[in-house]
Amino acid sequence: MECENILLVQAEFDGELDAAEALRAAQHRQTCAACRDAYAQLSATHALLRESAPRHQAPESLRRAIRAGLNVTRDAATATPPPRTLRRWWRDSASFGLGAALAASIALFAINPAQQSILDQVVASHVRALQPGHLEDVISTDQHTVKPWFDGRIDFAPPVKDLAAKQFPLLGGRLDYLNDRPVAALIYGSDKHLINLYVWPGSGEPLPKTAARNGYNTVHWSENGMDFWAVSDLEAAKLNAFVRDWRAAG
Repeated sequence: MECENILLVQAEFDGELDAAEALRAAQHRQTCAACRDAYAQLSATHALLRESAPRHQAPESLRRAIRAGLNVTRDAATATPPPRTLRRWWRDSASFGLGAALAASIALFAINPAQQSILDQVVASHVRALQPGHLEDVISTDQHTVKPWFDGRIDFAPPVKDLAAKQFPLLGGRLDYLNDRPVAALIYGSDKHLINLYVWPGSGEPLPKTAARNGYNTVHWSENGMDFWAVSDLEAAKLNAFVRDWRAAG
């Protein structure tokens, strides 16, 4: 069985524990095989990434995105906190294995955006958004709160729809940066899964196209002068159902 203290291994490895807690954690690992294995896994992953992860100078587009994100963070600091029940399932489902997988995924995607396809950029953005504190800039299940939040922050008005009746509730939205431009990201839920729906001006293929990358499914289409990318770890059929319901909604 997994040790109940295993979540502290990550904190110990990252140096987030005070001296007394770090000492207790180190002593505990001497008698706990699960925590020793977890610590060894983190050490090996850290060493592997340091040796093999590609290193690139940040392009100007990324610098602009970070500067824009700092402004968004300042605005988001005044947002009303969500009800505890809205996100409790996400906090309760966190585990050491999930954290390690997300960290590895982010490291693999940490390359020059100019060298990534749009599909890779979208999936990488979705993975980054799963990290605590990165999912929403505005937290609300009300489309009439989420839609106007984007006013003045981007140069277009993204369509925001409420799909709670279809079991895909709206959870909020945020600004992101893809394809060398600011984009809107709308967040929807489905049981214990998250869906990121990215929106920006464009006029591509109107028929939905599906693709998969690194365990995530995507659907891409265009309508009414906008490009849309939906991405989630939902099975492909379920994500396609979300897209159908979203396109059919008024």
